[in-house]
Amino acid sequence: MPNIEIYTTPFCPYCDRAKALLARKGVAVVEHDAPHGSQARRDAVTRSGGRTTVPQIFINGQAIGGSDDLAALDRAGQLDALLAG
Repeated sequence: MPNIEIYTTPFCPYCDRAKALLARKGVAVVEHDAPHGSQARRDAVTRSGGRTTVPQIFINGQAIGGSDDLAALDRAGQLDALLAG
């Protein structure tokens, strides 16, 4: 089972969309609440190479990007392979 982490904020439609896609895939996700100014948000920015938006998604420690990036991987048929690892 892959290690999937997602940094989110409340009331974020992009966060909700990414979480829904991962839920449809049936994988367990560790969600980090990462509001502006929090340590979790600073961690997300550092881990993602400077991206400041949410969500930030990591699969097995690899920065995937945000909701649009996750959806693009799925459309390209590449997400299932990442989730199988």
